[in-house]
Amino acid sequence: MHRFRLPPPVAFAVVAATFLWFLAASSAPSPLYVVYQERFAFTEFTLTAVFAVYVLALIAALLVVGALSDHVGRRPVLLAAIATEIVALVLFLFAADVGWLLAARIVQGVATGAATATLPAALVDLAPKPERAGLVNGAAPLTGLGLGGLATGALVEFAPAPTRLVWALLLGGLLVAMLLIALVPETITRRPGAIASLRPRLAVPRRIRPGFGAVVPTLVASWALGGLYLSLGPSVVAGPFGVRNHLVGGLVVAALCLTGAASAVALRGRDPARVLAPAAALLGLGTTVTLAGTVAGLLPVATVGTLVAGVGFGSAAYATFGALSALAAPHERGELFAATYTLAYLAFSVPAMVAGVAATTVGLRSTVIFYGAVVVVLAAVATVLARRIPAPASGERVPGPGAPVEVPGNV
Repeated sequence: MHRFRLPPPVAFAVVAATFLWFLAASSAPSPLYVVYQERFAFTEFTLTAVFAVYVLALIAALLVVGALSDHVGRRPVLLAAIATEIVALVLFLFAADVGWLLAARIVQGVATGAATATLPAALVDLAPKPERAGLVNGAAPLTGLGLGGLATGALVEFAPAPTRLVWALLLGGLLVAMLLIALVPETITRRPGAIASLRPRLAVPRRIRPGFGAVVPTLVASWALGGLYLSLGPSVVAGPFGVRNHLVGGLVVAALCLTGAASAVALRGRDPARVLAPAAALLGLGTTVTLAGTVAGLLPVATVGTLVAGVGFGSAAYATFGALSALAAPHERGELFAATYTLAYLAFSVPAMVAGVAATTVGLRSTVIFYGAVVVVLAAVATVLARRIPAPASGERVPGPGAPVEVPGNV
């Protein structure tokens, strides 16, 4: 019997909304960390560990499941990812201590890794026009992160049961998403090799290593700054600045991510190699202003710095992956981007964990100042090295922002 399937334009909208919902769920814990820390009485190190285990689980899932949907189909992998995310949200909903939080974040990392390895490819398959897939893939991740932090901050501040309502709403949305994804038409014909595709592959081709090395400082600086904001940002607002309003904590995450998303979209069509140096410079400038506001205890100054850093953050996301896409031949991009995403997520999580240890020892304010200073130095180095990016060897058109890259399938 023929089953009903959504028309491709509707299916595209469903997949795009699911992408946003996943990323919003991934940033939802950020404004809640302060609440959990007070309720379960754990240190900044434990807080950043809860953040970092999510990223490490995401990396593992991204590398293992990255190409699976190319063999078994998009829909089965997405349904499995949503089911796994539902398990994570249930763990959050009933969390009774920090052990529950660690378990929830690990499960959520696996789910998000599987989803982000498949959702962009599904968008490309279903897009009415190719550029529409590029637009959504470029804007959805940072937009979802920003909206998730902002909405959670508002719910924690103004709604009842702050550690329950957020997860109940996200859970309800995912249940709807699961029903709709089940109706999305399959765009992939099953083919053999699914088991072999689970073997992680990481490589940087020798001929593009100089270009890769020139991109690395910008990549590390931007992702390390993002990790700081999503792990300790709301705690900094509550601690050094003494602002106990959870909505403001959510706004910190939103200011960086939403500004970054708008910047990445605004740069569509620009040569990524030419954007790389200005992106690094803006990242360093914004972080410097933010540090000045932190030292002086002036939240408006730190906010301006965050907005400037957000422009650099989004510009760097556009430029780093676009520049690497231009340097690599099509058959090299899968393993190259697996290596690139692995490095990016390590920069996102490991420094944040180190900051958690330092904050427990020397204090949160001193840790943030030192962390920010390291980002500024990296950004300065990145600004110089970015000018040494070689021209694309292949002469191919540079992919637009958010164009699907492979890890080792499409990510």
